[in-house]
Amino acid sequence: MPLVLLVEDDRSMRKYLGMTLTDQRLRVVEAQTGAEGLVQASGHNPDLIVLDMVLPDMDGIQVTTKLREWTVAPILIVSAKDDESEKVAALDAGANDYLTKPFRTNELLARVRVWLRHIQRASADSLSPVLDVGELRIDFGRRLAFAAGREVRLTPTQYKLFAAMMRNAGKVLTHEQILFSVWGPAYTKETQYLRVYMGKLRHKFEKDPARPRYFVTETGVGYRLRTD
Repeated sequence: MPLVLLVEDDRSMRKYLGMTLTDQRLRVVEAQTGAEGLVQASGHNPDLIVLDMVLPDMDGIQVTTKLREWTVAPILIVSAKDDESEKVAALDAGANDYLTKPFRTNELLARVRVWLRHIQRASADSLSPVLDVGELRIDFGRRLAFAAGREVRLTPTQYKLFAAMMRNAGKVLTHEQILFSVWGPAYTKETQYLRVYMGKLRHKFEKDPARPRYFVTETGVGYRLRTD
């Protein structure tokens, strides 16, 4: 299920929106300040961010600017201010949409669905729907993984790691590059974390995990998905 980061300082509004989004079969992570929202974003890599414009520590434009330093996730700003210049500033900072309070719940949900469909289409359009590397296969459209023709069951994080390696087959990826793309900027130093997950992929895809054919270690640098 897609993950939505909800950044809203009003407790009752945050609770209501959180329940509303959850009812739509969406996973929700909540934050009540801009700083907390940035931490949650880097730790969870949300698919969509619903961001209140007025927060106790910074405004939505500042949060958006910082988010756009590393994530392309759609940002939907909600604000009690119906000011054209503020809307323009938010969109110029990198927000994708702007909804003025009070708003109808159905309109918010419709916009959420639009942006989730957008990122799904963008992902499908930017890549071949199916990618093969030797005996490994990934179906981006159905989010499925295969080894030698058999389906391999993966957790969401394992799938993201597998997808990152398949997209960059043949390239040496540093620990930091992989951690950043799969887990977010808060995890770029967690090399032991990556080592554990890479071991899980080897056990699921390699015939001999101790002597991997595909997921090879580039000592002191990172990993490479071997194509030869």
